[in-house]
Amino acid sequence: MMMAFKSPARWFSGMDADAAALLIAAAADVAVIMDEDGIIRDRAFQSEALALEFAAQEQWVGMPWRDSVTVESRNKIDEMLQGVHEKSLRNGRQVNYPAVRGNDIPVLFSVLPVGQTGRVIAFGRDLRAFATLQQRVVDVQQSFERDYARMRHIETRYRILFQMTPEPVLIVDLAKLKIVEANPAARHLGGPKGKVIGLALNQMVEADSHAALEAMLASVRALGRADDVLLHLAGGAVRMQATAFMFRQGNTKLLLLRLMSPATPDSGRLLTDGNEKMLKLVARVPDGFVVTGQDGTIVAANEAFLEMAQLRSEAQAEGEPLDRWLGRPGVDLGVLLGNLRQHGSVRLFSTSLRDEFGVESEVEISAGAVINGGEPCYGFAIRSVSARVSPQGKQRTFPKSLEQIIELIGRVSLKDLVREATDVIERLSIEAALTMTGDNRASAAEVLGVSRQSLYVKMRRHGLLEAEVMGVE
Repeated sequence: MMMAFKSPARWFSGMDADAAALLIAAAADVAVIMDEDGIIRDRAFQSEALALEFAAQEQWVGMPWRDSVTVESRNKIDEMLQGVHEKSLRNGRQVNYPAVRGNDIPVLFSVLPVGQTGRVIAFGRDLRAFATLQQRVVDVQQSFERDYARMRHIETRYRILFQMTPEPVLIVDLAKLKIVEANPAARHLGGPKGKVIGLALNQMVEADSHAALEAMLASVRALGRADDVLLHLAGGAVRMQATAFMFRQGNTKLLLLRLMSPATPDSGRLLTDGNEKMLKLVARVPDGFVVTGQDGTIVAANEAFLEMAQLRSEAQAEGEPLDRWLGRPGVDLGVLLGNLRQHGSVRLFSTSLRDEFGVESEVEISAGAVINGGEPCYGFAIRSVSARVSPQGKQRTFPKSLEQIIELIGRVSLKDLVREATDVIERLSIEAALTMTGDNRASAAEVLGVSRQSLYVKMRRHGLLEAEVMGVE
């Protein structure tokens, strides 16, 4: 409720009408003076810029106040005029004015009678800044609600998966090494009462497995995970294979421990005797052989590749991109993987292989793709061709176009010969790149180090595009 001056007669007794008008205009963003019938007789704005934002404000004088606002605000105007002498209504009501452009202008009005004359003064405050701030608060709240709903959905899916997993899964506080959560499949590990939550992790295993457990925890702290650790569970002769992953929840480090029954020697046997012999043969062939994941990261490599790359052990190659040893980093492997994804195989891809000491050798690569566990993996057969020599006495044969250039020596100038030779080499390079990439122009442009648009221009200049069209016809 408004708190008025205690001695207004003392301080405002000498104020004239002009001073009162200035005071009212300065105190309100919008001020309206009405007669006893609610007809606007005068109006004032705190600034001319604000006045220009109100639609038809120059026509307010002589108009009923209720007709100057929007339709939904007219009842509020009537209520304020009817209760102008009631102090409960002097705190203000919000009404909306039509704007010249954009949304309506919200104004908070308070009305005061002018003595016993019947006239009324309405003081208005522009609420657009407050409305904007309020809308931002609403938007932020809605964003929080959407994020909260999304997190609830994620948590629900996690809970369903966690509860339905048939294998025992434990969540362990990595700092205290205590179990904080367990799925239904893991609750029988704590005895008939199923009291698993709250137990220390070392209480879940026998004493002979404490060393393995500590090694697993050390690996998790260093690498974030540990695979295939055999643990002897307490309370019985059960041995289970454990896989652990570390993750964070706020500032707390947690361990997800998955327990599985160890595979028997024959339970995981998926290869026939013939396939096993073939794998042994691949491991011993004189050509390099590398198996990679779909991103080109090496999973396995045979002894021949290790010798070609001058590596001491297979561990030096595992986890490294094959691109590290190929002649054109960022190009060759991309071309190979692109063709493998599109065609499933690549034959006799010519490139170079660089060993750990920087020595390069020419190689040919043939590759194929297979599906392993639902994920594609690629096998690369790498054969060195540096030792290949031409038969004795056999002269090097030039392409026909180069032979024609040789025949022009003495007939044309050296400048013209160089230009013709450049065109021939450019055409041969484009043809070789297209052959190498299986006519994949995007990959060919990448191999040649030019843009695709530039490759099309060069192919058109050398008549290669026209040749393709004629071949199709």
